[in-house]
Amino acid sequence: MKKLMLLSVVGMFILTSCVSKKDFMALEEKHKNTQDLLNTATVKLNSCISDKAAAVARLDAMKDQLADLRKSNQDLIDTKGNLTTLTQKGAENLEKSLESLKEKDLKISRLQDALTKKDSVTLAIVTSLKKAVGINDPDIEVNVEKGVVFISIADKLLFKSGSYNVTSKAKNVLAKVAKVIQSKPDFEAMIEGHTDNRSYSKGVLVDNWDLSVKRSTSIIRVLQELGVNPSQLIAAGRSSYVPLEDNETAENRSKNRRTRVVVLPKIDQFYEMIEQEMKNLSKE
Repeated sequence: MKKLMLLSVVGMFILTSCVSKKDFMALEEKHKNTQDLLNTATVKLNSCISDKAAAVARLDAMKDQLADLRKSNQDLIDTKGNLTTLTQKGAENLEKSLESLKEKDLKISRLQDALTKKDSVTLAIVTSLKKAVGINDPDIEVNVEKGVVFISIADKLLFKSGSYNVTSKAKNVLAKVAKVIQSKPDFEAMIEGHTDNRSYSKGVLVDNWDLSVKRSTSIIRVLQELGVNPSQLIAAGRSSYVPLEDNETAENRSKNRRTRVVVLPKIDQFYEMIEQEMKNLSKE
């Protein structure tokens, strides 16, 4: 720029010395116009440089935005993949839950069938016992408590007062009981002795515990003599601690002195049944 101005001044001196005033004025006007054009071009150049800088800045910003968009897009793709995986896992877990529910329904159904069969067996036992022992006898009761069948025999039919020796009349009743137990080889019979709360002590027997157990074993021996398999029999004494009535009157004490024959499924067979059910389920 300085060189151009210097050349212009030198040229003016040369022209001043060589040309007329009119020509000089024309040249000066031309120089002025050239200078104006130069200034205008300089302004436009600076504006272009500024616009370029702004455009570069916008380009960098757009590049950053593009990078962010690409990252967001990749994150969305990854999220979609994760959701797909979670959905697949959820479907698998749901399927497993449904299978588990099916197995539980099957177990419940089988247990219901077992309970139905048990109820049928219980009813059959009750019917057999009632026919055998004579339901019309008020001193003999055949009942079901919590799914367990039992015969309750009044003390006066089995023993004399304060004795654990079985009477001859009792043997007729016990013969009927023995017949029922023998017809159910898959069951056990627990013989429970019960007393009133009057204190008892005689010979080797110290108290009502001894008396209740001794009466149980006495009945078991009679049942064994009548042909009952001894492996089906269980001796038990409850003393006076499970009364039917209070012990305030002679009549109530008489009711409390009793023997119960409790008919039970054999425990080992019960476990075998459960094990077999588990094996059946595992095969399916």
